[in-house]
Amino acid sequence: MDASHVSDNRDELIRLALREDFGSGDVTSLYFVPEQLQAQALMRPRARGVLSGVDIAAQVFRTVDPTLKIDTQLHNGDEVSPEAIIMIIRGSARSILGAERTALNFIQRLSGIATMTHRYVQAIAHTQCKLLDTRKTTPGYRLLEKAAVVHGGGSNHRMGLYDRAMVKDNHLMTNGNTSHLQTCIHKLKTERPGVEVELEADSLDQVQAFLQLEGVDYILLDNMSPQQMRLAVEMRGSHTKPYFEASGGLTLQTAPAAAESGVDFMSFGCLTHSVPALDIGLDFTTLPH
Repeated sequence: MDASHVSDNRDELIRLALREDFGSGDVTSLYFVPEQLQAQALMRPRARGVLSGVDIAAQVFRTVDPTLKIDTQLHNGDEVSPEAIIMIIRGSARSILGAERTALNFIQRLSGIATMTHRYVQAIAHTQCKLLDTRKTTPGYRLLEKAAVVHGGGSNHRMGLYDRAMVKDNHLMTNGNTSHLQTCIHKLKTERPGVEVELEADSLDQVQAFLQLEGVDYILLDNMSPQQMRLAVEMRGSHTKPYFEASGGLTLQTAPAAAESGVDFMSFGCLTHSVPALDIGLDFTTLPH
């Protein structure tokens, strides 16, 4: 995946998150926690899942207070259960309390994505089909959320509008005849040879028409049944390309049957747009002597 056009904005996101949380100051800690009090906190999962955002959570603590000592026990992509310890934070109690919620917000959200992805990957693990994410990400968090999909065992679809041409039904409304499409594909491949082309098909007739075109790298099978997907794959014959991607209306329960149709990829917007956070907390303990 070429993300060269997208900068890693985690520092900016962390600063923004801390600004909106701290505001004019953590009044609870300022008035109720002694300034010199030292503490130790253990970050633990409250449920089984897959981790993502461990490094970002640690960076939140360091941003709030560079003197905090962070001992990371587990890493992105690790499967965890409630008895695990993700990291140990030692130092100023005020600093740990101030960073706690922001750090947990990052790691809970990203671990939720990794955990959901892992469940879907397991559901289709008996096939050759690969799981993909989409561009249905939280604005500003795309790199982090797509990394979380990888930590869960999935793969990334295009990063943005620039690294793959994806011609969907709304684009075809402008001029959907195959002669026009072929002209557009040739122009794109000539001027931007590194950009792949994907065409969305909602019928087998469209699949047949798209298979006659040159330069098509992927055909997206939109809202098709497993039987229709299987027929589409058969229409490709012995060729390996274009690859087939299934999308639309798929769930954790229906994914296995769709993957068994022989499609190469399967994409799910739910991996990033509506995933529940993984429950992770911070437990304060006495400092070791």
